[in-house]
Amino acid sequence: MDTHYDIARLPEVASTQDVAATSARERGRPVLVVADRQTAGRGRQGREWLEPDHGLYSSYAFRCSWPAHDIPLLALCTAVAVGGAVADLVGIDIAYKWPNDLMVDERKVGGILPDASGDLVTIGCGVNLMWEAPPSFAGALMSSAPGSDLAPRLAIAWVDRLRAMVAAGPDAWPHEAYESSCMTIGRDVRWKEGSGTVAGIARDGSLVVDGAHGRTHVLTGEVHLLGDN
Repeated sequence: MDTHYDIARLPEVASTQDVAATSARERGRPVLVVADRQTAGRGRQGREWLEPDHGLYSSYAFRCSWPAHDIPLLALCTAVAVGGAVADLVGIDIAYKWPNDLMVDERKVGGILPDASGDLVTIGCGVNLMWEAPPSFAGALMSSAPGSDLAPRLAIAWVDRLRAMVAAGPDAWPHEAYESSCMTIGRDVRWKEGSGTVAGIARDGSLVVDGAHGRTHVLTGEVHLLGDN
């Protein structure tokens, strides 16, 4: 893994994901982009981007030597990295909704967006720091405006944790830490090919589901918790 990375703190960007990937290619080294405001962010599967009153907008782009089939684990690693950073700096425990959402009290407070092009991986992480009037499904970490230094401190903290995980290799990804805080386990889910109850998270990062026709591993695609909107 690279031993150093650049940090770009910007007042406003269209998408930290795009800026980080472009910067990493141009500089030939890993780059963390942290923006005070993001005007054209994107969610997983092209979902609409909603911006809170105060948020963390960050993306980290780097060259990754992991095998291609292990790259999806980086989203789960990032969840654990962000959870550790938030616990240390804000004192709040984050739950993980497989595979990309960060939750507090059943409300989404953040999300993770991984992109890969060849060996260049870009991991985006957005977290709602304060949101006075969020939609019903969303929440935030704080009830008042955070200081201006919290977002970059959180970004550096999660990236440093992720870098250590990447250096350790895919076989050492924090499976138990993810599984112990995964709110999807024990819940009923449905996806295009079926439905069932989530029994756990497999070592390859897939969702282990017990259904009417036995046990199934779901690795990709849209999975919905029954009862969610």
